[in-house]
Amino acid sequence: MKHDNVLREQLLAILRGGNAHMGFDEAVASFPAKHINKKPPNFNYTFWHLLEHMRRAQKDILEFVRDPGYVSPDYAEFWPDPDKKATESQWKKTVKDFRADLKAVEDLVRNPGTDFFSPIPHAKDYIIFREVLLVADHNAYHTGEIITLRQALGINPPVKW
Repeated sequence: MKHDNVLREQLLAILRGGNAHMGFDEAVASFPAKHINKKPPNFNYTFWHLLEHMRRAQKDILEFVRDPGYVSPDYAEFWPDPDKKATESQWKKTVKDFRADLKAVEDLVRNPGTDFFSPIPHAKDYIIFREVLLVADHNAYHTGEIITLRQALGINPPVKW
């Protein structure tokens, strides 16, 4: 199935980011630990809050697809408490866990047994294709936010031209 392989390759590319914009790994590369708990002006969350939100949302979508008994948390639980501060090791763990869950989504896409277009058995109104695009879209949106906030605060990620 040539078209099936092309679809899988394109989904993997969009999940990884970096085609038309900087990808996640570049966005968080060399992030200064002293800024992980910084709230940019006019924002009610820190860089770590944003990163942790990305991790929680991605995990939620992954579990929704994989586990018929999974129940999504209330929206408020997708963000850490606004007053919570992270340590450098918590930042690193969030990055590591985000990457691990992203790999799990990528593995789902790579699996030739994944049917992207049939309804998810335990959620008939949804298909895996939609959920994969949702992960990619959400991650791209917030990755761009990390990059923009880094630029605004003068803590730019390294740029490869």
